[in-house]
Amino acid sequence: MKKLLELAKNPSGFDSLDNYAGDLPDTQWHVVVTRSRDAEILTECNWHVALTDLGGESEGVQIFRFGHWACGWWEALCVAKGGEQFAKGQELHDSLEEYPILDEQAFSEMEHDEATRYWAEGYSPKDRVEYLRECGEIHFADFGDLLQCVRGTFPPYGDDGYHGIIGY
Repeated sequence: MKKLLELAKNPSGFDSLDNYAGDLPDTQWHVVVTRSRDAEILTECNWHVALTDLGGESEGVQIFRFGHWACGWWEALCVAKGGEQFAKGQELHDSLEEYPILDEQAFSEMEHDEATRYWAEGYSPKDRVEYLRECGEIHFADFGDLLQCVRGTFPPYGDDGYHGIIGY
């Protein structure tokens, strides 16, 4: 895990401490995960899973928030070196080095919720019918299932996922 102080010096690769106007964080804080205003579903999922696994914010677990010229803001979920949660934070961080998802079930649920929301709010019934006609690879159990999809109740899902209606 990186020290928060090191990450705060150059979070985007195009920064320096000359551009930093806040108080510098203590050297005891180490970064488990980060997220920004533009975070995608996977990043958000890992953030929430890590925060939950660490038991939420406490004396040894803190969220540090920063404004940023490019992405608006970014946050770092950190554990204190020597604190009770440091080993768990290191375990979560190391886990992400080997596999990008901390909890596949949580990720699947967030992905489904976002696809459902976007399908219902981002497409009109006419747009949904047009999309389904263009896609052509989605198979429904019956006409009722097709109608529910057109009405926005659930998004089209096939063997290869949500057919591109949500981004990763």
